[in-house]
Amino acid sequence: MDISAADVKRASLADAQPQSPAEELKGSEILVRCLQAEGVKYIWGYPGGAVLYIYDALYKQDTIEHVLVRHEQAAVHAADGYARATGEVGVALVTSGPGVTNAITGIATAYMDSIPMVIVTGQVPTHAIGLDAFQECDTVGITRPIVKHNILVKDVRDLAGALKKAFHIARTGRPGPVVVDIPKDVSLKTAPFVYPAEVEMRSYNPVRKGHGGQIRKAVQLILQAKRPYIYTGGGVILGNASAELRELVDLLGVPCTNTLMGLGAYPSTDPKFLGMLGMHGTYEANMAMQHADVVLAVGARFDDRVIGNPKHFAQVERKIIHIDIDPSSISKRVKVDIPIVGDVKDVLQELIAQLKDAQARPDAQALSAWWQQIADWRGRECLKYKHSDEVIKPQFVVEKLWELTRDRDTYITSDVGQHQMWAAQFYRFDQPRRWINSGGLGTMGVGLPYAMGIKLAKPESDVFCITGEGSIQMCIQELSTCQQYQTPVKVLSLNNRYLGMVRQWQQLEYSGRYSHSYMDALPDFVKLAEAYGHVGMLIERPGDVEGALREAIKLKDRTVFLDIRTDPTENVWPMVQAGKGISEMLLGSEDL
Repeated sequence: MDISAADVKRASLADAQPQSPAEELKGSEILVRCLQAEGVKYIWGYPGGAVLYIYDALYKQDTIEHVLVRHEQAAVHAADGYARATGEVGVALVTSGPGVTNAITGIATAYMDSIPMVIVTGQVPTHAIGLDAFQECDTVGITRPIVKHNILVKDVRDLAGALKKAFHIARTGRPGPVVVDIPKDVSLKTAPFVYPAEVEMRSYNPVRKGHGGQIRKAVQLILQAKRPYIYTGGGVILGNASAELRELVDLLGVPCTNTLMGLGAYPSTDPKFLGMLGMHGTYEANMAMQHADVVLAVGARFDDRVIGNPKHFAQVERKIIHIDIDPSSISKRVKVDIPIVGDVKDVLQELIAQLKDAQARPDAQALSAWWQQIADWRGRECLKYKHSDEVIKPQFVVEKLWELTRDRDTYITSDVGQHQMWAAQFYRFDQPRRWINSGGLGTMGVGLPYAMGIKLAKPESDVFCITGEGSIQMCIQELSTCQQYQTPVKVLSLNNRYLGMVRQWQQLEYSGRYSHSYMDALPDFVKLAEAYGHVGMLIERPGDVEGALREAIKLKDRTVFLDIRTDPTENVWPMVQAGKGISEMLLGSEDL
């Protein structure tokens, strides 16, 4: 572009003009301006004394919608669900003391699954910190082990910079929650508002590009493999690398598996997908993991639910390539041969480019024999279950839901327990960010708040919460939030009158001593749903399942609670018991 002398003169004159002073704002107003600058659309929270100036500032603006939850735990869960479904940073706001401590479970849940979030917490005035003031707690100390970073802002002049850092840290590198603790007087005092354009932190510079030499070694190893296997986790979804994963698997023609957190990264309906692996993974996925000669691990961490006993896993000689944004995750539980630190999307793009340049593929004859072995393992039909015309099988409900929604834009949330595993096994996810659940921490109660957060972000999509009668009661008060903010989600409660996974373990490991796992006093969920202003349905016969699901889908603008009475004796199979290797699976009660 040509620049004239007149343009230069005008620019020089502009530079010579005195800059207008920055606008003087209260800390609460600075916070709102920072959130607006970050493009925040929704914030979930609950007011209290320490954050009233912030709530007053929120009242005076109309670009950010605040959602009033019924419990602070649900505020963080809802923001978490929003972040998982959209890839954007979720934001929650809670007051000091019990507001913070109620939010702890939600923060830990997000931390374990590497979810980008900013949690703003109120704090007592700076002069009262450490004096056991009313509703005071050491937020920084309490949250330190369960956040990516936390910041106590003691000077209003530091507030804008702290918020900029918080969002930057939350969304870059390995994502995670960041807590910003704001004393009440800081939200009242004034300072010039300047939101930094960029952030520079000498101590925080995550690597994006993988080492070229390591990637070349990985390509050579993959091409030499006789029994290659691609094992991926939630990092592929968090890194928005599903397209690259699909291209790589299709390019090589090799089998692929996802962890619980990685489902949807590769289409579940594709023949090259072997199903989820791990504790309740498929027989073929686990056997392939144990017997592969080259494993390419992408955005996964070889955790205890995936490989079981590391010593058993190490009994088979294999080469492992591990790609991860977080160097501390590499060789943490399993020693790897080719570590590649970097953003999984960037690394996969480079890996694919080098494979294409090499114009070579794994040995076709060896790969054919490997696929034949996998076909034999698949022949075990490890997810097969006995259908019944008398009692509702939970697997049948999930299968039917998938059949009815597979061609719709659908999001599935779950709580934690047997229903979570059945959802993972029998709902076939073909797209990323459609399966929203708590993997690392295993938090009961997340399903309904997750669904609320997603429904606000995706109002035209169908959002189903697959839960159990135990989990749903942990945050059931959020049915009130659904009513107030018109977030019509569908709740499928697979009600077996037990804490199902606890009961299953007690049956298998504790000689059937069902200690406190039976629900003796359940509410009438239909009446409860109706009391909150929603639609309640009771389904007790297999023949009524499809009709009820169709009716729930048709009631697009209503929250529907389906109390589905399922077989109380049904267990989740396959299963790897604690201390066992992933190839030492129980495929059913006959293996006991």
